[in-house]
Amino acid sequence: MAIGQTQQDPSKLIGQLGQDYATQLTGLTSVPLDTSKFAPSVAGQDPLQTQAASLAASGVGGYAPYLSDAATYGTQAGTTMGGVSPYITGAAGLTGAGGGTGAGSIASYMSPYQSQVIDATLSEFDKQAAIREQAIHDAAVGQGGYGGGRHGVLESEYQTQSDKNRALLQSQMLHQGYGQGAALRQQDYQNQLGLAGATAGLASGQLGLGTYHSGLAKLAPQLAGGDIQTLSGVGAIQQEQAQRTLDAQAQANKMMAQEPYQRLNTYGAGIQGLAPFMGGTQTQITPDPTALQTALGWTSVLGGIMNPNIGTYSPQITQGGATGTSYTPYVNTPERDIYMGTGKYGF
Repeated sequence: MAIGQTQQDPSKLIGQLGQDYATQLTGLTSVPLDTSKFAPSVAGQDPLQTQAASLAASGVGGYAPYLSDAATYGTQAGTTMGGVSPYITGAAGLTGAGGGTGAGSIASYMSPYQSQVIDATLSEFDKQAAIREQAIHDAAVGQGGYGGGRHGVLESEYQTQSDKNRALLQSQMLHQGYGQGAALRQQDYQNQLGLAGATAGLASGQLGLGTYHSGLAKLAPQLAGGDIQTLSGVGAIQQEQAQRTLDAQAQANKMMAQEPYQRLNTYGAGIQGLAPFMGGTQTQITPDPTALQTALGWTSVLGGIMNPNIGTYSPQITQGGATGTSYTPYVNTPERDIYMGTGKYGF
């Protein structure tokens, strides 16, 4: 039995590459990756979002003062409106003729000094009348007619006229006092109505202020809500942009961290592609021929000597008008069958 062995030594360069790859792989994998550089992170709130949250927190219940003011003004309006009634009642008491001497009568509006004024005026009138009457007496005495008929007539006419003048003066003063009382009474009536209207207007104004503050209580949350929505929207856009920046930076850090591994993988893949050139050892075992095979081999050799044309080429064979080279097979012999592995002697 013959044993043959073929050995191909690996290239020195390939061996160096493998050693270098192993060294780099050991060094690279011995140091853990700093995953914190590309760990997921969340962008913080944008300042506008913080402002929106602060505004929302401070705005909760911000309408309460307006509602409190509205309630206060409403209460004041009710109280003020209650003050209208006395003025209406007072004005109603001045709608009569104004006679008598009670409250609300014309007499009650006349000057309390009117009688004193009248008395003083009449007293002065009587004094002046007496002086004029004395002058008549003195004139009659001077003319020597005192006590005569003419003197009596003149004195009687003067007294009558004086009495008329006194009565007229008194009547004028009384009428003037009455007119002033009536006018004051009417003015008081108008004043009562005016005060009633003014009080009602004040109550209406207070109620309007209450309504206004109530409207502010409704409007304040709406306006604050609009501000919060605007700030939140813009802040969300900026926070999203900040998040994208963080994600992009984390992705870039991850690529930088993985780049040595990818480069080493490419390096290893290249070395793996050189594997067919790494060499190796092949072993072939050839068994010893049997006696029959030996005999048949000698028979084939002798046949070739005796028939030199077996297994040769005919260089010029023309088939179908074409010239080419053809192979002349062995003739049908037992030796041929044995050699070709066919026939009854084939293996």
